[in-house]
Amino acid sequence: MSAVAKRNILGVLIDDAGAETATDMVIAAAHRGGPFSVSAIAVHGVMEGVLDPAHLYRLNSLELVVADGQPVRWALNHLHSVGLRMRVYGPNLMLSVLARAEQEKLSVYLYGSSPDILSLLTANLQRRFPGLIIAGASPSTFGRITAEAADRIAEKIRQSGAQIVFVGLGCPRQEVWAYEFRDRLKVPILAVGAAFPFLAGTLRQAPQWMQDRGLEWLFRLSTEPRRLWRRYLLLSPAYLFLIACQLLGFHFHTTGKPPANEILYG
Repeated sequence: MSAVAKRNILGVLIDDAGAETATDMVIAAAHRGGPFSVSAIAVHGVMEGVLDPAHLYRLNSLELVVADGQPVRWALNHLHSVGLRMRVYGPNLMLSVLARAEQEKLSVYLYGSSPDILSLLTANLQRRFPGLIIAGASPSTFGRITAEAADRIAEKIRQSGAQIVFVGLGCPRQEVWAYEFRDRLKVPILAVGAAFPFLAGTLRQAPQWMQDRGLEWLFRLSTEPRRLWRRYLLLSPAYLFLIACQLLGFHFHTTGKPPANEILYG
């Protein structure tokens, strides 16, 4: 397993791990047991950390944060000369971990999204990985929950015997979930963005040539303009400006601010 270092991108500590190394780390953590929360992060996720000191603290408390977005990979390479050849795309990371989980008989749990998407996702994964042990699946409630409800969700997942949990709640809720549930579950938790609807077949992915050139944002904006316009038309230019500032020598602090209270999503 290659050595991994955390690199400062606008104050967010992003690991310079590729997909194979990230998969190895998740599988090793599943065998070992204990908390190991992971986020595959794009520009939107970085900017949530920039704009919210409490969320920056959460992100920088996760065990592994990898570069999902091409602009994040480019920033790692230009600012820190890491030579990361490919981004760690959330859906592909999920498939990589699932393939290894099937081989090594590690059980998984799917948390988030809607009942219909979860049903399609589960069926697709069982066809693709016939030996995969899916210990359970629970849809999102799409809102805040109480600490008592969070404890019930955690108990249900623990009782399933799952050794790896995938969470698809959207950014930044899934990173909040990975942070708040890491000690409740004490197993690897992977926040994998839009992997659930992509792999369920309910949301189209950008063509590969657009993904390779960092144009996935344009494809997604054209398909979901009302939901995504702020993310891509406001946050992305701000990200580019701040990256230019960091390239010119401006320092971004990584400490953040410990959250005053739990924020729990279900």
